Amino acid sequence: MPKPRTLFMGTPKFAVPALTGLVKHGYPVIGVVTQPDRPRGRGQAPAPSPVKVLADALGLALFQPEQVRHPSFLETFRDLAPDLVIVAAFGQILPKAIIDPPRLGCINIHPSLLPKYRGAAPINWALIRSEEKTGVSIMRMDEGVDSGDILLQEETPIGPAETYGALHDRLAAMGAELLLIALAMLQAGAL
Repeated sequence: MPKPRTLFMGTPKFAVPALTGLVKHGYPVIGVVTQPDRPRGRGQAPAPSPVKVLADALGLALFQPEQVRHPSFLETFRDLAPDLVIVAAFGQILPKAIIDPPRLGCINIHPSLLPKYRGAAPINWALIRSEEKTGVSIMRMDEGVDSGDILLQEETPIGPAETYGALHDRLAAMGAELLLIALAMLQAGAL
């Protein structure tokens, strides 16, 4: 069975392992959607997102809409006609016009054990609240914020001295691996 035509939506470093994994495992990534370049650093020069840097290096089609709800981007989305949309820390809430059409749906990678710590900064909240464990959730998206059906979850302990950076990188790698498992199950009809 051929792998689904996949549109990837992500922006920060957290999303990079997932996009890398999709490409490495032969998923036809028909496009990458990321946030527009934003001012960063002392000089406030526009800088690309980590996902843009990777997409450029891989030669993937790149889209940087200010708003995915904008009619011009929705037209582009309809023209792309993806079978599957993968979202990893994209930074915008998606409309039904993006969530509903893909044959295999819109799948999100979220770095918490949903429903706990929905929304922004789940890794930060787990550390601030001195959680002993956290994890990654793979979910089918709906119009809410991290409120869709959970497809798979993987739990991991948080080390007593673990830093944000170390936990972030571990959860990003876990999310990329769990995503590939979920996609194989989805294609096999097991999810």
